[in-house]
Amino acid sequence: MPPGPDPVTRSWASAAVRRFAAVTNLLVAARRFRIVGGDPRDASALHGLLTGLGARPAADHEPIDQLWCLGSPEDSTPVIEREADRPRGATLIVIDAGRHLPAVDEDAFGPVVTARPGVLGVPMLSDDVFLVSTGRDPEDDPAADARLRWARRSMPVSRAVAAELRDGGLLRGTRIGVAMFLEPKTAVLSLLLRDAGAEVVVYAHADETDDAVAASLRAAGLTVHASSTASLPEQKALALAMLDSRPHILLDDGSHVIRLAHQERPDLLPTMLGAAEETTSGLRPLRVMASRGELGIPVVAVNDARTKTFFDNRYGTGQSTVFAVLDLVDGLPSGTHRVQPGGAAVVAGFGHVGEGVALVLSALGFRVTVAETDPVRALQALFAGHAVAPLAEAVQDADLVVSATGVADTIDLRVLRSCADGAVVAVAGGVDHEVALDDARAAGAGLRPVGPKAERLVFPDSEGGPIVLDRGGCINITAAEGNPIEIMDLSFAAQLGAVRMLLERGDELERAVVPIDPAVDDATARTALAAFGTRPVPPGLPAEHPADREPDVRTRRFGDPA
Repeated sequence: MPPGPDPVTRSWASAAVRRFAAVTNLLVAARRFRIVGGDPRDASALHGLLTGLGARPAADHEPIDQLWCLGSPEDSTPVIEREADRPRGATLIVIDAGRHLPAVDEDAFGPVVTARPGVLGVPMLSDDVFLVSTGRDPEDDPAADARLRWARRSMPVSRAVAAELRDGGLLRGTRIGVAMFLEPKTAVLSLLLRDAGAEVVVYAHADETDDAVAASLRAAGLTVHASSTASLPEQKALALAMLDSRPHILLDDGSHVIRLAHQERPDLLPTMLGAAEETTSGLRPLRVMASRGELGIPVVAVNDARTKTFFDNRYGTGQSTVFAVLDLVDGLPSGTHRVQPGGAAVVAGFGHVGEGVALVLSALGFRVTVAETDPVRALQALFAGHAVAPLAEAVQDADLVVSATGVADTIDLRVLRSCADGAVVAVAGGVDHEVALDDARAAGAGLRPVGPKAERLVFPDSEGGPIVLDRGGCINITAAEGNPIEIMDLSFAAQLGAVRMLLERGDELERAVVPIDPAVDDATARTALAAFGTRPVPPGLPAEHPADREPDVRTRRFGDPA
């Protein structure tokens, strides 16, 4: 087996891919790429990382989505010009990943314009070609409008579903409350709903609010109840103000506003068509409420849609969480932490989120150990090539610990005490108190800041301790821009499908957590396949079972049953 890249080259490749993702908020998996020029060892390391993350090298006859330029402008310019000849709407991202010097001459293609901070458009070359430099800091965009335009461009599936709702006139006269992380992608969802005929009211928690995006929505005429500086009582007042607008449908993330409606505004429930919930952790309490007969509206389980869980939870949260963690770690002073290329990482939980986190960590060269209490999932982790061990044991030698369970107190007091000095602890997705910091403080531990969104947890009997990121918050949201745009495009298309369900059948649905219509998944996936440049298989029965004939299920192993 050939040796892998040296640690320095591996770090360079990791930093280049993470910078691309941070600047564009785009996905690596499922994209077709080509690498141009550069040292063969650099190209090999980058190729291995991209394929490990789920991208694939484009065949010679295929169009490409991402062109990674490593050599000189003389190498890259003719390739860029050739690849720019493409169908309208087929986006090409050109990434200048020159390790020591720029690999792309931005002036070679005429005047450039800012498409989004860190992303340049080259309109004289093509409206669909964009340049990204992994060695330059992006510009600020205080107005956020460019980020919204960029997100909308990369959400073809949601646009298509919203257009169907608009053309059918189903949303006219409907008020929809959107209670999600307020960033460009959810802003686009809110605007698509508005453009399709709905009245839209938005709420977001303070730590999930991008004030510039909120301002853009207000400028577009939407009512927004959100502020990044709101205190806890103020957040409750903002959420209640959204509920007091009496929405017919709620789109929630974590089911906090759905539950608040039951606790504080029960008179609202009989007037509602229902709600949709898009997280695993949000569905858990709703299912408990339903089992007790306490759920007053139908809630569509968007999280359980295959086009959500298989992609958002695995590829979206996996990429965005690990990249956000390592970006924060890169900003810490040298010597404060243990994280290094090829180091040891522990993933708590091996559901879809844990699978994704482990996949990305492995692609980046980490040795991954999974701690999972479900024996079947633990066996799955073993078959995926990971070590498996109890959590308190696994963390003792870990450089990085990521909780991916969505269960409170996963990283409990015993686990925190077991972590090595300088180990970094973070949460993927998550719920409140997934890291038991309250218990640690009750045991006398203190938190000492060591960098942005990073604090060392020090127990009374120790000088060192683990570094906890963002106090155990949902790190891909609070320290980054959330999941990649294409991933949220799938999830929001499922949300829009849930809206259609509630509009058409809300009065008939049981007051419970109800599954999403399988037809929503099928339609979403077919539209997404087309958007990713793949021809979907036509719907219908397999060829051996013509549509006009019932399948013959009789066995022929023992002769002709006739």
